[in-house]
Amino acid sequence: MTGDLVAGVDVATAAVRVQVHDPSGALLAQASRALPAPVRSPGGRSEQDARAWWPAARDCLAECTAVLGARSSGITALAISATSGTVVAVDGRGEPVGPALMYDDRRARVAWLAEHLPAGAEQICHTPEVIAHALVGHPVATDSSHALKSGYDPVAGEWAAESPAELLPRVVRPTAVLGQVSREAAAVTGLPVGCEVRAGMTDGCAGQLATGAVDPGKFVTVLGTTLVLKGVSEKLVHDPAGVVYSHLHPEGRWLPGGAANIGGSALSDVDPGELPELDAAALARGPASVLHYPLRGRGERFPFAAPDAEAFLIGTPQDRVDEHRSRLEGIAFCERLALERLATLGAVVEGPVRTAGGGARSAAWCRIRASVLDRPVLRVRGAGTALGAALLAATGSIHPDLSTAAAEMVPPGDLVEPDPAEVTCLDDAHHRFAAELRARDWL
Repeated sequence: MTGDLVAGVDVATAAVRVQVHDPSGALLAQASRALPAPVRSPGGRSEQDARAWWPAARDCLAECTAVLGARSSGITALAISATSGTVVAVDGRGEPVGPALMYDDRRARVAWLAEHLPAGAEQICHTPEVIAHALVGHPVATDSSHALKSGYDPVAGEWAAESPAELLPRVVRPTAVLGQVSREAAAVTGLPVGCEVRAGMTDGCAGQLATGAVDPGKFVTVLGTTLVLKGVSEKLVHDPAGVVYSHLHPEGRWLPGGAANIGGSALSDVDPGELPELDAAALARGPASVLHYPLRGRGERFPFAAPDAEAFLIGTPQDRVDEHRSRLEGIAFCERLALERLATLGAVVEGPVRTAGGGARSAAWCRIRASVLDRPVLRVRGAGTALGAALLAATGSIHPDLSTAAAEMVPPGDLVEPDPAEVTCLDDAHHRFAAELRARDWL
């Protein structure tokens, strides 16, 4: 099988997305299909109809290949990325025989499934293996990234002793070839027979790669509902508190980082249509007159672990703009604390901090963040899980390694510099913010 195109498949909670890229990263085709909403019930249960995954992926692939026409024969590889820790019981044909236990299901997912196997179940799989099995026509391995939260030990290179290893797939590194697209799958997707199906990574890791954060010292902050910060280090980062955890890099390095509870959710009471104007006004206003930790709900997990953490506001905002600015700063202070924690553990940031997610679309917020960090912020447009999956598909197929794939395929991004006039003031505010966290025994 030879060709110059790759596809990335992103199986998110709400939808499946597929993108096809050429060696330069140009987006040639894309498609999406909605998935049924998870059913959440008392006891922390969160389940989804896993039978919807393959039809949605199949139809997305078919739409993309139809758009490409004859050029679809050049799709040489694809990779699949999905939510971290979502698992389902499957039969011998790889078809789900019960609902998937989603990443936010509060049960011990793999252990619970092992004890409550539905009739006909032969294996417990993650989302990518279900789709890959349908593509290649036989059971496939899982990757070390999707397996991490299911009990795989990336240091030892094996399932943990308490894991039901007899029910779980073997584990390979991301980018490994899992199989080739079968004639049957080619007939319904339009993919060429023999197209390689390569191991992917979780959506968070794939999103990181899509910003170009693939080499040591490069870090990315994804600002969505929550704040997620990940990077690359040569050596495994050990955090005694367990706040920072690491995925295994496809080429043997490590991807340390963490996910906070704070993030864009702090702005959920603001009409989205008002945000651009509020952000611009907050930037023009200058540093806030108050300290704000705008956490929604209770409890924090990164950059510090504090199950009793709650929002606080020190001082009285002058007006709505001042309050909004204080929220943006509070989230940026947490981002800086996360980078500082990683640095103390040996994972030092080099160069600008890359950024993606909904919050990255605000140039004003990125400017405030850059000033808090006293470091440039690089906004990478078009970064997303599907592009990250395409990079993994490209590694070893149309590009020799991941660094080359990222250098060629990731958009260059827009650099946002700190405001020199605000750096000192915001540095003082950051130290007061950290002192307040210590006073509450959270930090």
